Parts: sequence; structure tokens; C-alpha cells
Amino acid sequence: MSATTDFVAAQKQNRRNTLLLLAILTALAAAVGYGIGWLLEGEASGALPLVSPAGVAAAGLMAVVSIGWSALSLAVGDKMVLAMSGAKEIGKADAPQLYNVVEEISIASGVPMPKVMVLETDALNAFATGNKVGHGTIAVTRGLIDTLNRDELQGVVAHEMAHLANLDTRYMVVVGVTVGLIALVCDMLLRTMAWGGRGRSSGKKSSGGGILIIVLIVVAIFAPLAAKAVQMAVSRQREYLADATSVQFTRNPNGLISALGKLAEKAAPFPGVSRATQHLFIVNPVQTFTSKTPALLATHPDIEDRIARLRNLGS
Repeated sequence: MSATTDFVAAQKQNRRNTLLLLAILTALAAAVGYGIGWLLEGEASGALPLVSPAGVAAAGLMAVVSIGWSALSLAVGDKMVLAMSGAKEIGKADAPQLYNVVEEISIASGVPMPKVMVLETDALNAFATGNKVGHGTIAVTRGLIDTLNRDELQGVVAHEMAHLANLDTRYMVVVGVTVGLIALVCDMLLRTMAWGGRGRSSGKKSSGGGILIIVLIVVAIFAPLAAKAVQMAVSRQREYLADATSVQFTRNPNGLISALGKLAEKAAPFPGVSRATQHLFIVNPVQTFTSKTPALLATHPDIEDRIARLRNLGS
């Protein structure tokens, strides 16, 4: 089997996994909405309906709000990320080698030439953003430009170009917005039930209503945790996919393998990076992850695992 076939198979598998995770997350958001409607209807009627029209309506409302919120984020999200990071756009004369590498990978990938930006920090890192392929930006740190050789820089740029080619930034905006919506609604649900419980403390409660309250409290506590776990899983799948696609563009896994090794040693927090943007970078600048890191906490796969997968591609 050729290396090209292996890369394509890896991309397809990761795309399927990501779509599945996004479907699970969407279903979770709808379930939270249904639970709220079920609660309201059950409280009003004093009985637990098998099928709740109010729940169906609330689930639909959650979907509409999520789509609208996502659309707004897609329209302005990339500009917000770049503004927060402090990245500055450069021309070819400012960093000739970096600019030439981006031009080369743009041709190899078939992705329109993105804007090239630099973050003035000695830390080693890079990220890509953009709501569609023809309007992308690749930003790298000054430390990355000064430290990596050409093959390593090519591997990192190809990884970020892969994020643009695979529309990863769009995926992550939608996932992040949905996770935030679930957490917000569940927090409101818990507060509403606590307030309602105090208001009914002197009244008689039905056993069915008590069961409903217990079920919804469990959902309200664990739904945001489950949503966050899905978000992290999507982020990790995107990194595996971008690594494989990077090698497809460059035909040289050694450049990215060597670069990841250096980034693992020298990635560090710097001004302009936060927990809200940490998942965008090629390696997490805020936290270090290993194979022992709980999945709920890991935005990126273990770098050793990423390197092992790169070495196995085409074998």
C-alpha cells in the first residue's frame, strides 16, 4: 500500500470520527433542551408525560440558538482570535523563508495563499484561523522562525495549512459554541430548580415530580462535563488529521516529527494566549499533556503518540 493511500485513509477515518462526535454533541444539546421542556410541562401538570411537546419545542429552540450563535462566531471569530493574540501581518521582505514556505505549501495543498502573521515572542508555536478556505491566516511565533530549520518550518506550516484545508477552525468554533451553550443552559437550569425548590418547600411534592427533579439535576451536572469531553476529543482528532495531512502536502514526515520534538521542549505560555484559544495552537501553550492526562483535560494528543503515528504512516 502506498504512503498516499495511507494518508487518505487516516484523513477519512478522522473525519468520520469527528462528525460522529459532533453529532453526539448536538444530540446532547437537544437532550438538555428537551429536559427543560419536560421539567416545565411536568411541573405544570403534576405528571411525567411520556412524550413532551414542550420538551420537543425546547430542543428545537436549543438547536436554533446554537446555530445562530455559531453563525455569529463564524462571522467574527477569526478576527477576535487574531486581535487577542496580538499577531501582526507581515510581507515577504519581513521573513523571506517563512513566506516562501507558506507559498510552497499553498501550491502543494491547493489552498489559496493565506495571510501570514507573526507573534513577537521567543516561545515556539503556531496556529491557523479562518472561517473558510480562501480567507485563512497562518500565524507563527518569532521563536519558531528563529529556531526551526527549513524542513521543520515546512512541516509546521503544512500542519496549519491542513487545518485550513480541512475547515478545522470552523469545526472548533461550532463545537466550542455548543459546549458553551450547554454549560450556560445547565447552569440556568440548576439555579431555576434551586429557586423553585425553595418556593415549594412548604408545599406537597409528588413522587413523580421528585424523580424528575433528581433526573434533571444529574443531567444538568454531567451534561457540561460530557460536552467538554466531546470538545476535547474533537480537538485531538483534528490534530491527528492535520499531522497526517501535513505529511501528504510535504511528502516528508521527518520535518514535522523533528519540529514536534522541539516544540514539546520549548512550548510555553506567552502574552496573547489563553485557555479560550489554547486549542488552536499546534501544541498547547498553556498545559503539557502526556498519555496519562485524563481525556477530559487534554486539548491535544500526547506528542509522543503524534510522533509515533507519523512514523507509522505509510508503513
